[in-house]
Amino acid sequence: MKRLKNRFSTKIIPSILGVCFMFSCTQSKKNKVVEKEKEKKETVIEPFKPWQEQKQIPIWTKIPYAELVQGTEIYNDGMVSNVSNPTITIYKPKNNNTGTAVIVFPGGGYNKLAIELEGSEVCEWLASIGVTGILLKYRVPASGPHYNKDCRCEKDPIKPLALQDAQRTIGLVRSQAKEWNIDPNKIGVMGFSAGGHLVAEVSTNYEKRVYPISDTTDQISCKPDFGIVFYPGHMTFHTSKPYELNPTIPVNKNTPPTFILHAGNDNIDNIKNSLVYYMALQKAGVKTEYHIYAEGGHAFGLNESAQKIPNWNKLPIADWEKLVERWLQTINVIPESK
Repeated sequence: MKRLKNRFSTKIIPSILGVCFMFSCTQSKKNKVVEKEKEKKETVIEPFKPWQEQKQIPIWTKIPYAELVQGTEIYNDGMVSNVSNPTITIYKPKNNNTGTAVIVFPGGGYNKLAIELEGSEVCEWLASIGVTGILLKYRVPASGPHYNKDCRCEKDPIKPLALQDAQRTIGLVRSQAKEWNIDPNKIGVMGFSAGGHLVAEVSTNYEKRVYPISDTTDQISCKPDFGIVFYPGHMTFHTSKPYELNPTIPVNKNTPPTFILHAGNDNIDNIKNSLVYYMALQKAGVKTEYHIYAEGGHAFGLNESAQKIPNWNKLPIADWEKLVERWLQTINVIPESK
């Protein structure tokens, strides 16, 4: 019995210890590798930019009035500024393509673009319901009516660069409809804040290009088939009477069907902006749906508010995407959910 114990202690125990030592060394090496990987990840300075992971397509062969925006494009925390080369990014549905496309105009006061919150995230959601989302990175700054720091007032652009880009994009998408699996009669526009104003502009200024015709793309209709407007601004600019609409937005009976949504407590773009547009559309006999919410503030996407409103996603307005999807069904551009 003693001989067995000695044999166990002299042969087996050292073997076990050796295995344990090897395991601890191996584990130690693994831990060091993991720690190094963590250090690499933690030292990455470049911000995550999901909208840039997909191909950006320039919309112009020759950019009109290119001298008005020069310099380097800047990205910072979900915002893009100093855009001189406008592009589109296409978000295709993975399943159940309805043939409908929506061109999305992010907001930013025509001085910058909320490219993610009001852009790429919205396009990804559109793709998830079978709609091709097309993100337009239009030119900024001063590409539409905007606040000017020098005079502390609202000013018109020297040239309506954002409207030029919007018109060009609609014509471009329609010209490539077959190749991109899009129905040329189901191309809509959707915009937030300044982008909402741009929706109204391109929905009412489509009979004539606001830039010199350059190719066959510019000869294709740039009239959207429907418009979706979120908390627009600049809609009462150049007015002197109550409930008067900006005269640069000439609503008539041919203005496409429109969906409007706004929060009553918006402290950036007063609710009068959407109200005057709704009234003009109603007067012209345009099929329009208008949603007003008590709370919600200004500048929000699918899951959060840029104003960091506490519990924003618990507010009724946070379900806006359900309303938009249902409205798209009622105007017969996407099928009803099964």
